[in-house]
Amino acid sequence: MTMKKTLTMVSAAVLSVAVASAASAESLTVVSWGGAYTKSQVEAYHKPWTAKTGTNVVSEDYNGGIAEIKAQVEAGNVTWDVVDVELSDAIRACDEGLAEEIDPAMLPAAPDGTPAMEDFIDGALTDCAVGSIVWSTIYAYDSSKMSNGPKTIADFFDVDGFPGKRGMRKSPKANLEMALAADGVAPGDIYDVLSTPAGVDRAFAKLDTIKDDVVWWEAGAQPPQLLADGEVAMTTAYNGRIFNAVASEDKPFEIVWDAQIYDLDLWIIPKGAKNKQLALDFVAFSTDTQRLADQASWISYGPTRKSSSPLVGSFHNKPDLAMGPQMPTAPANFKTAIQNNFEWWADNQDEMNERFNAWLAN
Repeated sequence: MTMKKTLTMVSAAVLSVAVASAASAESLTVVSWGGAYTKSQVEAYHKPWTAKTGTNVVSEDYNGGIAEIKAQVEAGNVTWDVVDVELSDAIRACDEGLAEEIDPAMLPAAPDGTPAMEDFIDGALTDCAVGSIVWSTIYAYDSSKMSNGPKTIADFFDVDGFPGKRGMRKSPKANLEMALAADGVAPGDIYDVLSTPAGVDRAFAKLDTIKDDVVWWEAGAQPPQLLADGEVAMTTAYNGRIFNAVASEDKPFEIVWDAQIYDLDLWIIPKGAKNKQLALDFVAFSTDTQRLADQASWISYGPTRKSSSPLVGSFHNKPDLAMGPQMPTAPANFKTAIQNNFEWWADNQDEMNERFNAWLAN
């Protein structure tokens, strides 16, 4: 343990010197998903880090994937310093040489001295990425327009019992899993079924049943707006976006947690990032125990450090709104949860994208 602590202190000291020498950089470009999620990062990470280092953070939005990172790396012109990615994309980026390796020894220990490698939940630390949140894809509806609302994932696909348009992300990810769950596949069997051609056909066949009723969305801010405008009766969404619409904008939206697809988001540093040392410092700072707990007071995404959970309190401007029950991992919300299988998606993403795009075009 003493040796571990010594190595961690040495790593931190070396990093601090490197950051000091790199501090002439005017800004650090941090890329994320926009909306309420980026707002939570700005408040919990960006502003305190800028106060600490004097370096400004330039925040940019994107819609996920690694295509833009790959284009920058291959062109030899990397303009992004830190990017928030889903777990399957973190694995792919590392495997394809598009992300810098990150030594977990540089990450701060928990307040009680527990090393970072033991403090992060399973899957949150990879060779090239450091996890920050647990989030989920759920579906939601406007309770003011539907007094006896849907309760299960099967209800989402039941356009006769619950008429109206459905909002869905324009991607196979989460849609295939939800389709199989709605078709009666148990949460623990989803990826076994998807690993067969017949299983993939079954998922697309279920999607066929509502295809004509779907409004496709791409950016995370769109689903709450689709609901608010009455363009859809219900929509899949990132749970934090619906929570924000309810807590910050008093929208009468209800989340249906049945068959939620939960995932991790992580920071990566694109290979060849111009401000690598500053980027490493930002990643270490933003994923310490306190910062992750602070973010959870802004949006209902769970922190990836075990030591952060006891520090999660109430919503930042509503002291009577406890954040714990709003998390995807709250026991009442987690009964039928499906964990995104990052290995399956890392192996099958391109094939599924091709199949999904062809399906959309028909």
